Amino acid sequence: MNRRGNLFVPPTVLDRTSRVPLHRQIAREISRGIRGGAARQNDRLPSTRVLARMLGVSRNTVLAAYEELVAENLITGQIGSGMRVNQGGSGPGATLFGLQHVVRAAHYPARVLRVEDPDGNSIYIRF
Repeated sequence: MNRRGNLFVPPTVLDRTSRVPLHRQIAREISRGIRGGAARQNDRLPSTRVLARMLGVSRNTVLAAYEELVAENLITGQIGSGMRVNQGGSGPGATLFGLQHVVRAAHYPARVLRVEDPDGNSIYIRF
């Protein structure tokens, strides 16, 4: 683990030959750090762009990992504040930057094109 102030950067080694998707490997390592006590409540995680650069993956891969951690209520995000560690993942579920509003505003169902980024993450384009 690397600490600079209240920034939490878990040691992460990705196995690109594994059947486990990269975003799940990233989420697993961050989750281990949080659950293992290496991160404290309100510690900040690197931005998606920075972590993607550090790990050599696409930003979408890191976004997918962060979304999994939000679903587990291990981290929360607020615009302008970045992603922060929750207190041990307890309490009600959270949303990543209020995505419920985005889903409602999308007027689902719509015509959607599904493509994948270089890491195999799905990207949906509404038209």
